[in-house]
Amino acid sequence: MGETVSYRRDGATSAGYLAIPSGGATNPAVIVIAERWNLVPHITGVADRFAEAGFVALAPDLGHGAPAEAIDETTMTAARMDEAAAEIAAAADYLAGRSEVAGKLGCVGFRAGGSLALWSATSSDRIVATVGFYPVLPWARMRPEWNDYAGKSAVVHCAEADGASAAEGVQAARRAIEAAGGSCALHDYPGTAHSFFDDDRPEAFDQRASASAWARTLELFRAKLG
Repeated sequence: MGETVSYRRDGATSAGYLAIPSGGATNPAVIVIAERWNLVPHITGVADRFAEAGFVALAPDLGHGAPAEAIDETTMTAARMDEAAAEIAAAADYLAGRSEVAGKLGCVGFRAGGSLALWSATSSDRIVATVGFYPVLPWARMRPEWNDYAGKSAVVHCAEADGASAAEGVQAARRAIEAAGGSCALHDYPGTAHSFFDDDRPEAFDQRASASAWARTLELFRAKLG
């Protein structure tokens, strides 16, 4: 369904996987951030699912072609997060310029990509709704600022194996988003392992939790982006 596209950012070229709904109408758009920021079949499949649900979806290759095993989440420092946030802002600008896109933009991510997705609303005025699936939240290394969240909305899907919504990283993000004037809904999925949405990982995949999280994600984006 999708295709590889490239777009400009600060004199450089970024790439990503773009999926567009059939039918020729204009639609709101969603940015999809991978677990370790690279394009894997699960992530391009998620982008295709968004297109089937009526959203233009772009999964930027924040790993710049590196294989997943080469990207270490422990190296995601504040500087690297700033660079990735700038790439997401450029992706938002690119989507806004597409003739197929109308309405506002959302951002969704998984694991470390979920952390970045939650933060993305602070890097682009175009992004007004965010979703983090079981985000890895080492905020001490990332040192994010949560300004510019006023009037925006976030949803966090929490795995029980990660400590669910009571985990300090999740609560820190919620407090910061709400203090900045945004809203943040937390959803717990009892009995779930980390990466419960990833159907390429049968040891972790939970069909019931995945279906519920997907429905809540679409509900948020349909309410906020149309």
